[in-house]
Amino acid sequence: MVHNVVFNLFLQAASSPNSMLGFLPILLIFGIFYFLLFLPMQRQRKKTAQMLAGLQTGDNVLTSGGIVGTIVSLDSDTVVLRVKPDNIKIQVARSAVSSMASAPSSSEGKK
Repeated sequence: MVHNVVFNLFLQAASSPNSMLGFLPILLIFGIFYFLLFLPMQRQRKKTAQMLAGLQTGDNVLTSGGIVGTIVSLDSDTVVLRVKPDNIKIQVARSAVSSMASAPSSSEGKK
């Protein structure tokens, strides 16, 4: 009998409007995660996709492996890079290009 009374009180407390306030911190945490993590990641993905779509022959790029080279030719999913100092051509996946590199200055070769 005492067990049933305690169980009924527990059910009434769980269905009260105050239980909705228990979900508020969880909703706030999800909102914070969205604005601090997911939204910036989506923006970065869009920026990277635009950069990859805008690659052109002659652009200097940096790959995710740290290779800096000049684009010689483009395919739908691959890029051929000319890498200094021996002007070696290598083929990498377009998705391996992580950013645009600055053009090498003419003073580098004069050292």
